[in-house]
Amino acid sequence: MSVSERKLRDREMTRKKIIDAALHLVKNEGWESLSIRKIADAIEYSAPVIYDHFVNKEAILFEISQEGFKLLLANIHKAISKEKSPQDELKALVDCYWKFALKNGSYFKLMFGIGMPCCGEGKLKTEFEALQDLIYEIIKKIIIEKKTNIESACYKTHAFWSAIHGFTSIMITRSADVPQTMNVSVLDQMVVNIIENL
Repeated sequence: MSVSERKLRDREMTRKKIIDAALHLVKNEGWESLSIRKIADAIEYSAPVIYDHFVNKEAILFEISQEGFKLLLANIHKAISKEKSPQDELKALVDCYWKFALKNGSYFKLMFGIGMPCCGEGKLKTEFEALQDLIYEIIKKIIIEKKTNIESACYKTHAFWSAIHGFTSIMITRSADVPQTMNVSVLDQMVVNIIENL
């Protein structure tokens, strides 16, 4: 391995350490408490080393958000690949979305800017669109099967995601107020009702 290759590898390893440490801190303490100093302490480097890789804390949070979307989409693709009908695909997508949010509350809040200014500032357009396109394609298949107005697919996709995301966001910020069994029951019924009305 050449000197330049070794330097590049070491740089990538340090970058990964920074992201991993930041993600660990976000998961355990919330995004609000994240600081460059805490990340530096966690990986036992000085703050200037962090700034050598990321211009500021928001750049680190943005990268974590991108990774979150990749993970969420990978989980959804895996879940829907097991289903045979678009209706079941949509149910599997919602189940995966919900479970991801519950398991990764701080991560999910960061990705979607829940209770915080969204760290992507519009830069996460590709990630949002990938998720929206996936929902759109499933809803379009259901509409084609039902022989209803295909031109309404975009509107119905937006309405569907708004309902599911809104419900999920409320529940992860108020999870102690309502029993999880009720949340799951409400969400399941919501999906059934939406599918019936597509």
